[in-house]
Amino acid sequence: MSEKDTALPRRSRRIRAYALTGGRTSTRHQLLVETLVSVPRYDPALSGTLMPESRSLYERARARCSIAELSVGLDLPLGVVRVLIGDLASQGAVFVHPTAHAYHHDTNVLERILDGLKRLPA
Repeated sequence: MSEKDTALPRRSRRIRAYALTGGRTSTRHQLLVETLVSVPRYDPALSGTLMPESRSLYERARARCSIAELSVGLDLPLGVVRVLIGDLASQGAVFVHPTAHAYHHDTNVLERILDGLKRLPA
């Protein structure tokens, strides 16, 4: 898929971020800049029903990418991307991959990471 396929149609710069998100600034999902998202089962019918910004995010997320990459690639504010991706995740349209932050209280995972680091050649 070429970049032109997912490029956003140019909207007037007068449209503010709060207009795209309905005034919302948070989401039920923890979406850090490094959080990866992907589309588990692409649905062209769903894509056709989304507003242009959400459609572009959905199309780009067909190839796993981070919240930061989506923001930069589509020239959308990070907060807007988080809210719109959160909406898509709530619909089950995108999968939010767990980050290292999700495991910060899991001592088994932390021990496995530490063991792996110790086995690295010096």
